[in-house]
Amino acid sequence: MRFVIVTGMSGAGKSTALKMLEDMEYFCVDNLPVQLIDKFVQLLGDGVPGEIEKVAIGVDVRNGKALNGLEKVLENIRLPGTGVEILFLDADDATLVKRYKETRRSHPLSGGGRVDEGIRREREQLKFLRKYADYILDTSKLLTRELKTELERIFVENGEFKNLIVTILSFGFKYGIPSDADLVFDVRFLPNPYYIEKLRPLSGNDAPVRDYVMGFEIAHEFSDKLEDMVRFLIPNYIAEGKTQLVIAVGCTGGKHRSVTLAKELYARLGKNEEYGLRIEHRDIEKDGKKCLSQET
Repeated sequence: MRFVIVTGMSGAGKSTALKMLEDMEYFCVDNLPVQLIDKFVQLLGDGVPGEIEKVAIGVDVRNGKALNGLEKVLENIRLPGTGVEILFLDADDATLVKRYKETRRSHPLSGGGRVDEGIRREREQLKFLRKYADYILDTSKLLTRELKTELERIFVENGEFKNLIVTILSFGFKYGIPSDADLVFDVRFLPNPYYIEKLRPLSGNDAPVRDYVMGFEIAHEFSDKLEDMVRFLIPNYIAEGKTQLVIAVGCTGGKHRSVTLAKELYARLGKNEEYGLRIEHRDIEKDGKKCLSQET
């Protein structure tokens, strides 16, 4: 039997994750009191063998002071062939505050006060659970379909968990530096296709623009140095416990050079076993159309 505890920060997507796991044929119970977990496991053990093979329970700060006893309860769980796995859903404070404002719901620990104070208190109470979590998913920038894909890979396909998600983001400096960028690289030193009339309406997704930009030796030299640095940094970020890394590559308008170099880095990093990889072009079109992300 597979036994998963879904926990984490309020507003990070626990309820959504449980619904997704239910669709994946997990028997799900949300907000089960900590005092009843061992009895629940006992009932599962006394049931018909093979009747329930996958179980997920939601546990969070709504348990109050009883949450402090969860560690001891987990140590006492005894069910043949069952290993307890902990999925911790997290998000940065700004994202959590934004989500609470949008839903107009109060934080369970805010006591009618400020949401950010409730978040601070919750982080403190859940510190021990995050420490022992088998999987930590930062949903700050994850789309719903990306969360579903990650859960399917871990809990259905039994794929290896990639704790770090690397996003390569192209952007235009004229529209502002991305606020969530961890690393920012300026490629405005490269020749600009904008000044070539036949290339101006195209983007870095088009072969003529890519061939033009990458036709300069300096573009290859920059890409070599960037790849080398990123490959050096990623294992150290993983060791430090980082779950999201945004690498922003910018040019003037975010349409030609930045898109080309972002795609070049994405191709060079390719598929791997250490981290998830996605690419997004923030400013490639400023007519309201959203560029879809890719992920591996």
